[in-house]
Amino acid sequence: MYGIFMESLVILKLYTGLKFLLLLTAIAWLFLFITEKDRKIRILLVYAPIITILLFLFPVSRKVFVATGLDGETYYRILWTIPMGIIFVYAACRLFAAHRRIGLIISAALIMLCGSLVYKSPYISKAENLYHIPDTVVRICDLIEPDHEGERVSAVMPADLIHFVRQYSAAINMPYGREMLVGQWDYYNAVYEAMEKPEVVNMRELLEATRTENCRYIVMAENKQTDVDPVSCGLLLLDKIDGYRVYEDPVTAEALEQQRQEHYGDEE
Repeated sequence: MYGIFMESLVILKLYTGLKFLLLLTAIAWLFLFITEKDRKIRILLVYAPIITILLFLFPVSRKVFVATGLDGETYYRILWTIPMGIIFVYAACRLFAAHRRIGLIISAALIMLCGSLVYKSPYISKAENLYHIPDTVVRICDLIEPDHEGERVSAVMPADLIHFVRQYSAAINMPYGREMLVGQWDYYNAVYEAMEKPEVVNMRELLEATRTENCRYIVMAENKQTDVDPVSCGLLLLDKIDGYRVYEDPVTAEALEQQRQEHYGDEE
């Protein structure tokens, strides 16, 4: 039990980062604990967060969480229910309402000194289009999307593109997605194993896997090495787009077209 408690405590520390947001939330919580009179708000912003943290650290809670079939790796998501930002903002508004000048100065100073500019984050970049995804993805998807409305195609994408493709087009299926990028989930996919795992792609193994999954298109980074030229394996190089090569597999394309004709022939 002690070990489970310590693991949960470490998760809590990692989640909060033990930085200024946690300190501000603690100060705001204490302020609301002393001054807040509204019973509903006290339950939501004062009592509920503490109860949530206590239950989170209680070893039996984690045992029950896992016993119900939930993934123990996602236990930290319970902490998402603690509205740390809302607690501080509400407390700051209360302070500002009660003491206009000093409340405004203190609240503004805390936000500026303890916060950070989000635009400095490496995960933030200037939008290239209205979709807020790289133009490269838009160009690749527009190239390979099916001509007939309501139809879908399958394409293999490099790992760095799959998040964006699923946001842009619902007409493009991929044999694997984000689940393959999370190591602890330990999923297996033959196409991913052939495409991403080796430094030098074995084209025979890759095509065997992609054709099994009916992948009509293969998108590869130009710096991705292959044991033989993909064109020599029968693939058609459709275009090179911003460091990516877009191939079409005629074998899969022909098989899919035959299936399409048989399908519409049966309907007729």
